[in-house]
Order: sequence, then C-alpha cells, then structure tokens
Amino acid sequence: MMKKITTTPNHLKFWMMFFVVIAPLSLLRAQDEQVIDQVVAVVGKSIILESDIQNQYLNYRYQSGITGSASEMKCSILEDLMYQKLMVTQAEVDSVEVTDIQVEGDLERRISSFIQQFGSQEKMEAYYGKTLKEIKQELHDIVKEQMLAQQVQNDIITGVTVTPSEIKSFFRSIPEDSIPMIKTEYQIAEIIKKPPVSVDERLRIKEQLMELRKRILAGENFGTMAILYSEDPGSAKKGGELGFYGRGQLYPEFEAVAFKLKEGEISNVLETEAGYHIIQMIERKGDYINVRHILLIPKVSPLDLAKAKSELDSVARLIRSDSIAFEIAVEQFSDGDNRNNGGLLINEYTMGNTFEAEQLDPQVSFTIEKMEVGELSNPVPMKTSEQKDAYRLLFLKSKTLPHKANLKDDYARIQQWALQDKQMKAINKWIDEKASGTYVRVVDEYQSCAFIHTWNTK
Repeated sequence: MMKKITTTPNHLKFWMMFFVVIAPLSLLRAQDEQVIDQVVAVVGKSIILESDIQNQYLNYRYQSGITGSASEMKCSILEDLMYQKLMVTQAEVDSVEVTDIQVEGDLERRISSFIQQFGSQEKMEAYYGKTLKEIKQELHDIVKEQMLAQQVQNDIITGVTVTPSEIKSFFRSIPEDSIPMIKTEYQIAEIIKKPPVSVDERLRIKEQLMELRKRILAGENFGTMAILYSEDPGSAKKGGELGFYGRGQLYPEFEAVAFKLKEGEISNVLETEAGYHIIQMIERKGDYINVRHILLIPKVSPLDLAKAKSELDSVARLIRSDSIAFEIAVEQFSDGDNRNNGGLLINEYTMGNTFEAEQLDPQVSFTIEKMEVGELSNPVPMKTSEQKDAYRLLFLKSKTLPHKANLKDDYARIQQWALQDKQMKAINKWIDEKASGTYVRVVDEYQSCAFIHTWNTK
C-alpha cells in the first residue's frame, strides 16, 4: 500500500540464500507426492528433515532453476540448510533475537506477495490444500530461522568493502570465456507535470469517506466496505487489512493517527500522499500495528490533465529549439522528486540509473525503443507513485549495445560483483571456522554428497 538479480560471472557461486524470499513452493501442495519424513542431518542442536530438502527442491524445480541431477541439487540444498542451521546456532550463542512480532510482520508481507502471485487468497489455499492460518503456521518457524541467519550473515559482512585495485584484480581474474555479456541498457531522464487536484474533488472524496465512516459506525462491516470501495489494490481484497508494520514503514501522517487508535477504534478522515483514508485498529503489539483502512484517491480532472500535456508540449518546443537545455528544463519545470538529479529514472531492481528493456515500465519501453540517443519524446501519459494521472517527457540519454563486460563501461556493475565475491569469501571463512567446531551428523543417504565445506561429522 504505502509503500532481479544482477548478472554475475558464471564461474562464481554466490551464497546468498538468506537474501531470498521464501517462494510459494516452500510448502508441499496437497496433490504433490508426500515424502516419508526423516531426520537427514543434525547441526548443533538443530535438525534438517527430508521434507525440508524436498520442499526447496520443488521450489527450484518450479522456478526452472535446476541444473544437474536431482541428487546433486538435493545435496546442494542440504548444505545450504546446514549453513542456515549453523548461523541459527551462532545466533543463539550471540543472543541474537527476533521477536514474534517482527516475524509476523515479515510473514504478512511474504504472504501478501504469495497471494498477489496466485491472484487471490482462495487460489493460494486451493493450491496448497491448506487454510491461510495453516500456511502461516507452517512458515512461521522457517521465516524466524531465516531472519536470525540473516542477522548473523549481516554481521559477518558488515564493514566488507573493495578498493579500486581489488576491483581491477577481481575482473582480471575472470577467465575470458566466463566474462558475461551485458544486454542493451538505457539511461532515461524525464520531466513530469503533475496536474493539481481541485479543491472540489478533494472535498467530494472527504465527504464520501465521512459517509462510509458513518455507515461503519452504524454497524456496517469495515472489511466489507474496504472490499467494495477502497482504491488500495494491495489491501482492498483483504478487507483493507495491511498486516503488521513497525514505526517508520508507513506514511508519517498515517502512522501518527494509527498508533494512537485503540483496538476496534475507527479514525477520522486523514490525508497522505496516497489520498484520503479512514483506519481501523485490529491489533497492536508493542511498536507493531495491524490495521485495516479504506483509501480513496482524488482524481485529476480531464481539463487539468489536458493543460499539463499542453504545458509539456511548450517545454518540449523550447528544448528542441535549443532555447533551454534539458537539465535546466528539469529544474525549472518538472514536478518529479528526481528533478535534483537531472530527472534520471531510478531502477527499482538495482537502485542504479540504467535499465535493461524488461526492467522498464511497458509504456516507457514502448516509447524509448523508437527513439535515438539525445531524442526527446512527446508528452506521455503516466501514473504517479500515488496512482494519480500525469504526463511526462522522456529523454533518452544513453543506450549501450550488447557487449562483454569491461571496466570502462561497466565499472559500477563489476564493483558490485567484486564486493559480493569478497563478502562470499568472508562468509565461507566464517563457515569453515564454525563448522570445524560444531557437531554435525549426516545420514548415510547423503554421505556421498560433495560438500563445498568440510563439516565436523566425526
């Protein structure tokens, strides 16, 4: 509501399992063949079950991520789980804690992602043959262990950095035939014009919400009203319920009101960047709250939208006639939050300012693919982050052709690879040190696995 993995050299095996969100197939479907469960490994005081390995194997198979034989993949999964258990053991030694409220908040967000992938809660429940409550119960301990292991891993790599000489040495160490190809990438800037919402429209929305609030106070169900009227696509189909969030994770104005509500209490109408809301408190646990809300978004009038388009047409004529530089026009005319960085679009997958074609918004991709470097588009319709109608001019700053990675053109990307490689080495060193002093037992069936690390199985 309120708020891809970058290409890496083929010869590197980055161990980042704890950065991965549990995918839907972490649970066995009702129609999948059930395994006869057994303990296959013990790491310290923690056990690994055959079903743990089978669940992850199905997950990878579902995502078409399997290379090699099934037995090789299961051995790899087992060692990944051994890593996790080793870190959970260390978390206990170091008194690292994750509260149930934190787990519930993270679990809620993951479940929301699952539901979005399936299309509805009902489809997800039908797929697994389990209720939402049962799914959450099964995933609770898995999520908690991952969060604990994540904290330990973060502690290991905190402070790991790479110098320019290390970056160059890393790149030169990659075999020539393993240097990856970089796809076509675009660097795009924009000038946004956001038409204002009229006072009359704001009043209309507030009055509509006030009327819904009266109906709820008179006995109608808040969740039903949210399903029928809320314009928050993420929560409306769940009766407006957001799940657990902590402080600093929602709009400030929203938090200021929500954290003061008592259980069952309904707020007055409030405004945030997203629009207008009414909120109902479901439950509070310390600094975490679970609320439901109804969001209504004021709409821009067609007349104001046409005016914004006309204004951008005028700006485009100034730029094309060299009367004003694009960068100056961004500063003077853009309503975008990125006007201070030259209007550059930020890639939400990498947080950089270059995009592969598939990472672009479809409307942007459709427009840019017809343009030459240095060309400016006509006004293009868009939706702002608050889902309001607006227009923008798109400027194609650069376009790289497919090429082998090199230090001149891809320094930032190679820097990230070098950092990941150094972090991996730090993690592997830690694992070697801890594994040698931790009791590990593996059943005969998996004794033939070619593990990367030497585990203390004596």
